Amino acid sequence: MRRLFVAFATLAVLWGCARVEQYTTFEDSFVIITDVVPDVILEIRYYGTYNFVGDRIDGYLQPTALLTKEAAKALKEVSDDVISKGYRLKIYDAYRPQAGVDHFVRWAADLKDTRMKEFFYPDLDKSVLFEQDYIMAKSGHTRGSTVDLTLFDMATEKEVDMGGTFDWFGEESHPDFCGNPETGVYTGGISSAGRSITAEQFANRMILRKAMLDHGFKPLDSEWWHFTLKDEPYPDTYFNNPVKQLNK
Repeated sequence: MRRLFVAFATLAVLWGCARVEQYTTFEDSFVIITDVVPDVILEIRYYGTYNFVGDRIDGYLQPTALLTKEAAKALKEVSDDVISKGYRLKIYDAYRPQAGVDHFVRWAADLKDTRMKEFFYPDLDKSVLFEQDYIMAKSGHTRGSTVDLTLFDMATEKEVDMGGTFDWFGEESHPDFCGNPETGVYTGGISSAGRSITAEQFANRMILRKAMLDHGFKPLDSEWWHFTLKDEPYPDTYFNNPVKQLNK
């Protein structure tokens, strides 16, 4: 309980410092991703119930995906790149309102709610999610230039096998798990939970990573699916507009 108290105290401080804004200019700054990148596939996990919470997440009013104009333009370049190699991009999440992040925080504080544990965090006790930074009071997604995605193989008509699911809480999700993401060299290895990925699965992760980095995105060291535009236009702003179709 002391850890939860500290987590909420930290949250209160962050709320006092962060710029969480309901922008009247939001629709001038953001776009629907499919309007700019029509080839992407959407599977918006937080609009449905197959996610680590097990419920639709606050702020997700429609199963669409939004990004800043700048991030969407860069993602179009990524899409064109991977299409030339036989893939399409599949998006799980993009812009995330602060209301959604707050929902995650409330869920993490409720230690009795472990409905989705076997699917997303079977190796962890829920009480460690705050201290291990799986759940945080602020998210880069809320700034509007971060996207969670994978590859879809047009030949097999299936998702590319990345050796792990989106939003898996564990070291197996790290880009450097079983290899060096800087060189692309597979090294093998086993996690503390006795899990591993194959050379092919690691190589698949690297295909996505290279395409994203080649077109202006930067990676996260704990999630192979997570990328943020390097030159994001709102680095200090955390938006709270809902995820829905934009009225242009």
